[in-house]
Amino acid sequence: MPIPGFFEGTGMPDPGWWEALWPDPAKVLADVGIEPEMSVVDLCCGDGWFTYPLSRIAREVIAIDIDGALLNAAKVRIAERGGAQNITFVEADAYEMAKAIRAPVDHVFLANAFHGVPDKPRLARAVHDVLKPGGLFAIVSWHARPREETTVLGAPRGPATSLRMTPSQTIAAVEPGGLTFQKQVEVSPYHYGAVFQRPPG
Repeated sequence: MPIPGFFEGTGMPDPGWWEALWPDPAKVLADVGIEPEMSVVDLCCGDGWFTYPLSRIAREVIAIDIDGALLNAAKVRIAERGGAQNITFVEADAYEMAKAIRAPVDHVFLANAFHGVPDKPRLARAVHDVLKPGGLFAIVSWHARPREETTVLGAPRGPATSLRMTPSQTIAAVEPGGLTFQKQVEVSPYHYGAVFQRPPG
């Protein structure tokens, strides 16, 4: 049964092809501006593919997902890698993340979920409100290519073609939330990262 509030087209993939698509998650994180000593929200963290590498870079990681089962899978994944003391797991609705975050953060990282958000400006406002002035919001999204063209391990992968967003569509959806587009980076053969900033001051 679907979880109320679970974003469309954002379920976790079958084991195996995530690793094939993201062989170096730490590089993705660096490319979208995550640096040592940052406090970072891993928003819609799912089963934690990026959460552990985040914990190896950042000072503090708050891993948020609406699905408790996925959070448990993330905890298992991280325990299998030796654990991490700087991760806090929070079961929460992404729109309501401010209720779960004690102090403003340096960076909010969101991978493979923005395409399914029903009210994208609302989510951008929620991100704005938890960021420090000058803080960053990175969205990693599938390029708006037909799904049959985005193959991993010999099969089409990713969300439905109709859900995919161009970088310009992502920018148009985020900036009304009070965040300013900073840069775009290519982070996989099929993904781009769009980085936004809460204005300083």
